[in-house]
Amino acid sequence: MPPKRKQQYRHLPAFILLALAQEPSHGGAVMNLLSQRMPLFRPDSAAVYRTLQQLEEEGQVASSWDTSGSGPARRVYRITEAGWHKLDGWREDIEARLAHLNYFLQTYADIRNHRS
Repeated sequence: MPPKRKQQYRHLPAFILLALAQEPSHGGAVMNLLSQRMPLFRPDSAAVYRTLQQLEEEGQVASSWDTSGSGPARRVYRITEAGWHKLDGWREDIEARLAHLNYFLQTYADIRNHRS
């Protein structure tokens, strides 16, 4: 049973902040990076740009326009200190979730082994 689309986006801000912690990027590059490194995680571009806007409103990212290329100007986002602080919170949240999920998987495996 694949997760519903809304459930997929629960951690989208965390993954966007993580991508921007690696290097400042524009929205399309963030989306490409997430798609390449997490093939089962398929956010649409509107969700990525909405989340970038929300993160900027909350002060977790800042943006500037890059006009150095030959094409149209691109808005480049970088993580701020507030973003790093939020990323620390995401790490703690994900570690707790992993502990719960590992408990489920181990308990399930134990039960299945006893039934065989």
